[in-house]
Amino acid sequence: MLKTGFISLIALTAATPALAQSNPDESTTDASGDTIVVTASRSGEGVRIDQLGASVTVIDADAIEQRQTRILSDVLRDVPGVAVSRLGAIGGQTQVRLRGTEGNHTLVLIDGIEASDPFNGEFDFGTLIASPEARVEVLRGQQSSLYGSDAIGGVIHYITLTGAEAPGFSARAEGGSFETFSGDARVAGVSGDLDYSLSAAYLHTGGSPTARFGTRDIGSDNVGVSAKLIWTPSESFRLTGVARYSYVDAEFNNSEFDSASPLFGFIVDSPDTYAKTRSFYGLLRAEFTALDGRWTNALTGQIVDVTRKSYSFGTRDGGSEGRRYKGSFESSLRFGTDAIVHRITAAVDVEREEFRNTTPSPFVFQGKRDTDNVGLVGQYELLVNDVFSLGASVRRDENDRFDDATTWRVQGSYSLPTGTRIRGAYGTGVKNPGYYELYGFSDGVFIGNPDLRPEKSKGWEAGIEQRIGDGAATIGATYFDSKLDGEIFTTFPPPNFVATPANRTTTSKQRGVEVFASARPIPQIQLDLAYTWLKAREDGAVEVRRPKHIGSFNATVFSPDERFSTTLTVRYNGQAGRCRLHRSQLRASAGVAARICAGEPQRALQAVGRDRGLRAYRESGGRKI
Repeated sequence: MLKTGFISLIALTAATPALAQSNPDESTTDASGDTIVVTASRSGEGVRIDQLGASVTVIDADAIEQRQTRILSDVLRDVPGVAVSRLGAIGGQTQVRLRGTEGNHTLVLIDGIEASDPFNGEFDFGTLIASPEARVEVLRGQQSSLYGSDAIGGVIHYITLTGAEAPGFSARAEGGSFETFSGDARVAGVSGDLDYSLSAAYLHTGGSPTARFGTRDIGSDNVGVSAKLIWTPSESFRLTGVARYSYVDAEFNNSEFDSASPLFGFIVDSPDTYAKTRSFYGLLRAEFTALDGRWTNALTGQIVDVTRKSYSFGTRDGGSEGRRYKGSFESSLRFGTDAIVHRITAAVDVEREEFRNTTPSPFVFQGKRDTDNVGLVGQYELLVNDVFSLGASVRRDENDRFDDATTWRVQGSYSLPTGTRIRGAYGTGVKNPGYYELYGFSDGVFIGNPDLRPEKSKGWEAGIEQRIGDGAATIGATYFDSKLDGEIFTTFPPPNFVATPANRTTTSKQRGVEVFASARPIPQIQLDLAYTWLKAREDGAVEVRRPKHIGSFNATVFSPDERFSTTLTVRYNGQAGRCRLHRSQLRASAGVAARICAGEPQRALQAVGRDRGLRAYRESGGRKI
């Protein structure tokens, strides 16, 4: 077991974080201090967390700081229903799966920006450094009726604090074993009508060996810079701008390709093998309110630009470019009485995704392709006497490449005088195929399938929560059950056994139980517990990287004046399912199979031997994509 020690060198702070905002400028606590979730509604207004039928977990800035979180995916392990898998060391490809779904079934937002890589079709959490002045909302269950494709398992929203919430200057630097250094700086505040927050973070590690019997240290460099500006010239108008840049240079090892080798299927030392990822995110949002704040209209434009380059043994062997342009208009009207509140929201999302494979090979199509999508959203929310809530949403997506899709969701919550709350939800979801699945080509060992159909999901959940001692403690449990049809997987059809994606004809099923408990029996002690039992099966076979048991426990002890604290964190990740391939697939595509089992099919297909790839390409009739 490896043990890592850190020595804090500098810790300067000028303020304690207060409330987080989203959209990215809507307050997430109400006047009473109750937590408000902004991700669960397209209205632009927050919803109290105890009035939602959906399962939501909020990790606030205090928790991120107390648990000394440097990479966001680490603290996500404390959320029920979340499984995290990382290839290699910090900065390596990191996937997050919600409730047994795939990594690309989780929609990720960063300050309201849809952040997934348009080329790969999912977000790499290895590129996201956690700021202590931030919070995370994890909304579980099918949410495609609000956000469209990708939100089958749920939505993860990373929200940085504004200048009003955490003003002043703060800086931190620390170093430790394995050549590890981490530091960040932030300046924020309010000047007249302008709210501003600027931050930068850097994380370096020399790493440690990841290969069995290996000696090569796998390290990384991770840089993140962000800015959020909010201009409020009047009570009825607000203009918000967000910009974020990240750069990751991460080393990794390849898998053994020789099926005759005793190390086949294991990671082996691969000198001078690494990948570089550069990402830019931008958002501009104009919001206008009328009727004393009851009618809200917002126009948003955003861009995501992700460039990846990979190298094996010092030679560039892969790369991609993905860009997304998205514009949204939302209009929401709140009406009713003090006892009964209605809210109706309509939204339009117009999106274009552009893709380009930059792998240096004469057999790879390096031209650009694009996909256009228009989504129409309708949402209704009802709140009665602050104890009963009901919500319904429907979305119609019109896509120029796939069949149009309609998704919907209903949910409800009811609080009893005893402090007990019962809730439930039912929804549907959709996930469109990614560029590489459709059009990828790697030297004859992989051929994309332009005839792929979108994956479709449906599922329900029911939960109960109990508050104890006037809010001193809360415990809860949720049961969920989902089904996925048309799952996209990699197959090796004869006679050439060239890897090709296809839609499964069987149904993938996920069901499980999520349990949480949070207590502060005295002001000096905070306890948090989370546990998930999951059963994820595909035609009876256990799904990979979905542990049956996942749990975490956090205990924080504060000094009487709460200026000092210490936190104990214990996390358990149970054994995950193993990748199983037919023997014919292993013989015909050893290298492909090894890397697909390692969770990196694209690099698998790029790294297989060029001679065999050229022969397979010719045998397939010289098919070009």
